[in-house]
Amino acid sequence: MTKKAKIGIIGCGNMGSAIAKGISSKYQVFVFDKDTGKTKNIAKVKVAKSISDLINAVGVVILAVKPQDFDSVLNKIRDYVNKKLVISIAAGISTKYIEKVLGRARVIRVMPNLPAKIGKGMSCLSKGKFASKTDLNFAEKIFGFIGNTLVLKESMMNAATADSGSGPGFLFSLISGKSLKEAREFARTDFIPRLLNAGVDVGFKPQEAQLLATATTAGSLVLLGKSNLSAEDLVKRVASKGGTTEAGLKELKGNVKNLPKAVKAALKRAKELSRR
Repeated sequence: MTKKAKIGIIGCGNMGSAIAKGISSKYQVFVFDKDTGKTKNIAKVKVAKSISDLINAVGVVILAVKPQDFDSVLNKIRDYVNKKLVISIAAGISTKYIEKVLGRARVIRVMPNLPAKIGKGMSCLSKGKFASKTDLNFAEKIFGFIGNTLVLKESMMNAATADSGSGPGFLFSLISGKSLKEAREFARTDFIPRLLNAGVDVGFKPQEAQLLATATTAGSLVLLGKSNLSAEDLVKRVASKGGTTEAGLKELKGNVKNLPKAVKAALKRAKELSRR
């Protein structure tokens, strides 16, 4: 891939727009969203008129649509993505599931988290059956522009969703009402060690769990400091109804000692929501 590879992003919600902003100075970026209001304020990108126009213009396609819209989008792109790299950030949707629809597509699956909005995200990546190591390296480079990256076996992606994906929501719920200084101290002494242990409990190697815990926590605190939103508001940004974070929060119950239970509950929910 050349430095000025053409990258298309379908879906410009929180994460799609964060990726677009993070990479637009490095690549030629095309965006499409069925809600045209979401593409108006993204600088340095070209807005495609349709999904087919976008795909015909690029070599790499990032799918950043909501899970309920995912099947519809897959069916729209299936005739256009031959020889293109497809990167999906849809939670719980396996590369195998995507390959069933798209055929021998080169698919990379990514699980970013909310601090990616300010370039401090933690993104976990895994590759599908037909993607190459070069494809994986390129995807890692893209997501490196919005934070830390970690390559995993796909069997660990649900655990990543429960850990680094839901982790910001768990932290924000626990630091509600604390000053930023108090939140940082609490994160250092209580939250990071427990999230690290919870990560090991759900199958991560100690060094992986360490990266996930420290990067997720650091990014979340920077987001809180830079945002005009309260910790309570940020919880709502992470915890979608019926999702993994909501399931974990029910176990967390405002007590950091329950963090391992919360991560396990989030993992259980991630598995229930998975499409294989």
